[in-house]
Amino acid sequence: MECRINGILYTSLEQMRGEVEEELWLFLQEWYNESSYVIGHTSGSTGLPKEIRLSKADMRASAAITNRFFGIRRGSVLLLCLSVSYIAGKMMVVRALEAGAELVTAEVSLHPLRTVTGAVSRRIDLAAMVPMQVEESLKNDSEKKVLGQIGHLIVGGAPIAESLEECLKELPVSCYATYGMTETVSHVALRKLNCDREYEALGDVFFGLDERGCLIIEAPHLTERRFVTNDLVRLNGKHRFEWLGRVDHVINSGGIKFFPEQLERKLDRCLPGRFLITSRPDETLGESIALLLEGENFLPEELCCLVNRIRPCLERFEMPRWIGVCPLFRETASGKVVRCIPENTVFYAVNELSPKKSV
Repeated sequence: MECRINGILYTSLEQMRGEVEEELWLFLQEWYNESSYVIGHTSGSTGLPKEIRLSKADMRASAAITNRFFGIRRGSVLLLCLSVSYIAGKMMVVRALEAGAELVTAEVSLHPLRTVTGAVSRRIDLAAMVPMQVEESLKNDSEKKVLGQIGHLIVGGAPIAESLEECLKELPVSCYATYGMTETVSHVALRKLNCDREYEALGDVFFGLDERGCLIIEAPHLTERRFVTNDLVRLNGKHRFEWLGRVDHVINSGGIKFFPEQLERKLDRCLPGRFLITSRPDETLGESIALLLEGENFLPEELCCLVNRIRPCLERFEMPRWIGVCPLFRETASGKVVRCIPENTVFYAVNELSPKKSV
């Protein structure tokens, strides 16, 4: 074995013991053992996190496709700032190993670039971050400078707000949103931020639709090859699609289907803090749209102002009938917001803006 981590060339696992983060060392130990797979875990965004066996051959094939797309080779520098407990972190390590590239490790936090500042003498060629890491890094001048020196940035793990895409326009960085999951061994499609609404397949991957209008992934480079998702998409040929939302999140209100993820993108510029679009049972409509806010002590006057602020951003029938307020959203172990209504949520009818009842 041979790998370069933080400027040091290692030729054995024993050399690394105590020199690299324990989590990374344990993964490398697993990677270089005789087993044909490593253990991974799903994120838990659509259910309880579950253990999954990840084929090393599949991981190598996925790494090769990404390395080829971004021109990663021996001498390239890759940044690891995501936990190797999950597929995104594991795959950044594998890409570096397969290409003979250098791996630079950073603190897994909302400010990973703090520890990178001044530590890298040359440009980082590829980094993967979640949206919140990018947002927080843009707020700090020194971190923003490091971010601007990255060649290619892939962003995934959660939806990317339009406001964040706008902010990234200021940086001379090639930025992509990723589409994939643990089961597909990281991403199978990329979307160029600020340029495109559609995701484009990587390598030999191609797409289809099932009877629900949900995406089917055909991935010849993987052992499983075919994956049926719960993602509603608008297909453009066999290699491109626009993501609409999750089929299990769709709100059917009065016979009209609404995609919460699309409404959230519209409201992103209007609302401070975290929020979700969800639904509540409605005797007339079947379901009615509800806006869920994270926070405490919202006064009725504040909510009135908020309603007036969001109304111009939405079409007539997209306007929420309810506003729910709860102290904290639930999160998965990987930091994704769980789309459920917390028990201590208080709802206000938008047309009355008076407290109704807790759920």
